[in-house]
Amino acid sequence: MVKRVVIALVVMILMAVQSVAAIPSPTEQLQVSVDRIIELLRDKERPRDEVLQELTGLVRRKFDFVAMSQSVLGVNWRHASREQQQRFVRLFSQLLEDTYRGRVAAYTYEDEYVEYVGERILGSRAEVQTVIVADKNIPVAYRMRLRGDEWLVFDVIIEEVSLVSNYRSSYAQIIRNEGFEGLLSRMEERLRELAEKDGTKPAEREVL
Repeated sequence: MVKRVVIALVVMILMAVQSVAAIPSPTEQLQVSVDRIIELLRDKERPRDEVLQELTGLVRRKFDFVAMSQSVLGVNWRHASREQQQRFVRLFSQLLEDTYRGRVAAYTYEDEYVEYVGERILGSRAEVQTVIVADKNIPVAYRMRLRGDEWLVFDVIIEEVSLVSNYRSSYAQIIRNEGFEGLLSRMEERLRELAEKDGTKPAEREVL
């Protein structure tokens, strides 16, 4: 009986190992999305609106905005209502899309390219190190976590600056001074400013 149990456990472990091995690595999955983003940014023939729409879709499929939101808010996430959490995820995801899209789009990629220089995996988490090779090399690291068979980004570190950490302290201060609703109002105002700068109306901006 004991022997059968041991054999069954070994079979289960082998199946689990094979299942994990069958999943493309974080770098492989990330490269598909990043290469497509670069291809879009190099395409000068397509209308700008189409490029931005597809770029937004790529970012949304590859980023875990709920995990990022929880990390940014910390204990304030647990104190927020369900409706406030949903509003925050929607607004924060839009702000991060604009930030990431703006930083990535700052490079022409005509003579520039991305190198994948390292990967660290610890259980269901990973970090992929890349470098935008240009006149001045730009290090960009992606922190990812495994959801099912997908490695999703939950933070981006550009030139040693974390997008998530960049918001954490300032948001905590706003919540202390103005409450959670005050933070949401400020985020909505910031999105309106970005929409005007981008040449679109707030209502035209896609909502999660």
